[in-house]
Amino acid sequence: MSFVASVLRVMIASPSDIPDARDAVEQALYGWNNANAKNKQVVLIPWRWETSSVPVLGDHPQSLINAQGVDESDIVIALFGSRLGSPTPAAASGTAEEIKRAVDSGKPVHVYFSTAPLPRDVDTTQLDGLRQFQTDIGQRGLLGEFASPEQLNHEVWKAIEHDIAAADLGTPVLQQKPTGVRLRVQSEQEREATGLDKRGKMKYATKRHFDVYNDGSDDAVDVTFESESNNGAMRITSPSEPITIQAGTSWRIPVTYSMGVEGAKLKVSWSENDERQEKVFDVQ
Repeated sequence: MSFVASVLRVMIASPSDIPDARDAVEQALYGWNNANAKNKQVVLIPWRWETSSVPVLGDHPQSLINAQGVDESDIVIALFGSRLGSPTPAAASGTAEEIKRAVDSGKPVHVYFSTAPLPRDVDTTQLDGLRQFQTDIGQRGLLGEFASPEQLNHEVWKAIEHDIAAADLGTPVLQQKPTGVRLRVQSEQEREATGLDKRGKMKYATKRHFDVYNDGSDDAVDVTFESESNNGAMRITSPSEPITIQAGTSWRIPVTYSMGVEGAKLKVSWSENDERQEKVFDVQ
């Protein structure tokens, strides 16, 4: 089901020597979306120059990345392994320039340095430059570290939670609830333990039911239920008297199927504006 959300673009900045770490950050963002996007009404969109930038001519490549990536992002996550990166006309490296530009524009910037073992063919010149950069930038704020993709995943989630709490996102405008009575039916089933068999193994039975939701703004009154099927038998346990399904609530109907049931349907009837309404739902 769709929902309204604030969309935040997260730029992943780093030299080219740590692609696994870049992948880990992207996966962390997608993982955060799966766990939190609907409840917190925030969606994170990763931005990586190698997959998100648009090739155009007319300026230095770093300037174009700045315009497309840094300037259009809400959060910057910068990573370093054993290299500082290639120098640009304005900074010691492209990543260093991206960090400075983001900080100067007031964006939240999180910088992490790898503590994993150095590669055997490490470029000592690059390493020396990186260590000097780490010392310099450490005077401007708190730096983070990571030893593995799993730790980096944790650090990214922590940073995102901090930024969302600090940001004045306001409250997204929720979709207007449909007016009147709006019924929908969801078929559900669950396994229930029924005891042990002769061999001491747990036995299970499958219980089925229909959840009838009223997503509208008005109560559905005098609601009744009937089951239908083309072949076989479907038996529901409906209330003995008509019921009311209030707006924003649901009602559960237990159901049992016989072998070979086909074309199972649930007919729901209700009163709305002094008129009798009915709707048939496919439930199999």
